[in-house]
Amino acid sequence: MDFWETFLKIVLVVVSLALIVVVLLQKGKSAGLAGAITGGAEHLFGKQKSRGIDLILERITLGLSIVFFVLTVVVGYLIGA
Repeated sequence: MDFWETFLKIVLVVVSLALIVVVLLQKGKSAGLAGAITGGAEHLFGKQKSRGIDLILERITLGLSIVFFVLTVVVGYLIGA
């Protein structure tokens, strides 16, 4: 069981680093308070859909976050057992 525990910890570190990189590559959704005052709120609440690289990064983030959550639960269970 020691091999699997070490392997899953390494995979967890790789997934967490990949998740950090993907989140940092994404564009911000609003320009803060200044953007809301000058009309940026329309873009934030509008019906514009993400296209291209933004959509791909969003889906990769979702997938990596699910994998991260599952791996965290599994590694926590293995350490506690």
